[in-house]
Amino acid sequence: MSGVPTGTELARPFLPTKDFHLSKRFYEALGFEKTFDGEVAIFAAGSGGFILQKYFHEEWAANCMMQLVVDDLAAWWSKIESLDLATRFGVPPPKPPARQPWGLLVAYVVDPAGVLWHFAERERT
Repeated sequence: MSGVPTGTELARPFLPTKDFHLSKRFYEALGFEKTFDGEVAIFAAGSGGFILQKYFHEEWAANCMMQLVVDDLAAWWSKIESLDLATRFGVPPPKPPARQPWGLLVAYVVDPAGVLWHFAERERT
């Protein structure tokens, strides 16, 4: 077998929401573009995206992680800090960028359902 068939566009994971409307506002505050809003909400994220669904399972949400690779983590961190996510959305305070043992510079953000986001700076060569 030689790879993915031609015409494959992108992969978009489905993410859980405890409060669908709160999660949509959270992602809009972060600056993600909502491209569809109905029984699910689709958000663009760079060349990919994700789908929020009206479904919550605590064990799944607590173990669900997303990584967004960015060119300028300092700019993202400045935006994240300015949003006061913990107060506005009742989430844990975001963790500032730190170099991880595996080499990437990463900041951590938890969404209202408990999904952990890794905002990782692209390695420069």
